[in-house]
Amino acid sequence: MNVTFPYMGTVIIYKKLLELLGHHVIVPPRPSQKTLDLGVKYSPEFACFPFKTIMGSYIEACELGATTIVTSGGHGPCRAGFYSEIHQRILKELGYNVDFIVFDSYFRDKERFMENVRKLKGNYSWFHVAKAIKFTFDMIRELDKLDRWIHRIKPYEKVPGLTKKVWEEIQQQFDQVTTRRELKKARKKGKKMIESIPLQEIDHEKRIRIGIVGEIYVVMEPSINMEIENVLGELGCEVERSHYLSEWINDNMLPRFLKHSDEEEILKKGEPFIEIEIGGHAKHTVGRIVDFKEKGFDGIIHLMPFGCLPELISQSVIPRISKEYDIPVLTLSLDEQTGQANNRTRIEAFIDLIRNTKLKKYTYTA
Repeated sequence: MNVTFPYMGTVIIYKKLLELLGHHVIVPPRPSQKTLDLGVKYSPEFACFPFKTIMGSYIEACELGATTIVTSGGHGPCRAGFYSEIHQRILKELGYNVDFIVFDSYFRDKERFMENVRKLKGNYSWFHVAKAIKFTFDMIRELDKLDRWIHRIKPYEKVPGLTKKVWEEIQQQFDQVTTRRELKKARKKGKKMIESIPLQEIDHEKRIRIGIVGEIYVVMEPSINMEIENVLGELGCEVERSHYLSEWINDNMLPRFLKHSDEEEILKKGEPFIEIEIGGHAKHTVGRIVDFKEKGFDGIIHLMPFGCLPELISQSVIPRISKEYDIPVLTLSLDEQTGQANNRTRIEAFIDLIRNTKLKKYTYTA
């Protein structure tokens, strides 16, 4: 099988797992203007930004020879639940005859989930499949830990751009890993590389911590969210996201006895504002805002694709959360016409506001 997948976040993980299951993997190019142009051209106008970006990405992968697409589904009012069907129809009309394997949460449809695993496992034993899944899960957990670390220290780097360069090198090293011994070695080397980054000393009171929440694709894929984590790092802010791939796998694919998740706790924190499950990540978004506030974060940036139904509901309750929990929240709506300079100006003004408020509070307390 020539297998591909949507380009989102740390793609070496999807690549590694599919390679370990014996497939020829076609990694789609990182989303670019060409990807967006293709996606916009062949997508329905009403479709959201992730749909269009992924559409363009699929066309590029099909051009490279992909015959099977492995992706995730959706549930509730979120239109993502229909996207694989629509993507497949559009690709067929364009002359690409590709199969889709769509993974929803294991807990929503166990039978279909296992059927999809059987399609990908080929002639390998279940033991080999379990070993491959465990290996790649451990790999993404290590990468996510290093990712978090990188965005905690980036605002204090003495050499501008060095942490970004180190993070790219770390990912390249993990991409070469095929055994547990090599994984251990890559993890140790990654830690040493981060520890060797020269940092400025900043008083704890002057540090600014920003949480990023919202729809998973725009939160996790830097090429379509204006590389917001790096932008915030350059503006002197520590950053943490509401979504990491290891957490998504943990929450949606692992049996309950293997789970180490705070997902239920986060959703409970969102319940006073959104009582029922409405699809997408709306409830998770509002729960995370409360969670970030309780952890001492100074502000929140809420990312949503233009026209995203669940995140529109989140946006409507955010002013109430912001007032009740006394935390500033900036919502940015993203689509193919997003003006990066305009959004950067809004982000800079938002951070200035937080910095000045914190400075006044610190000065008054002192």
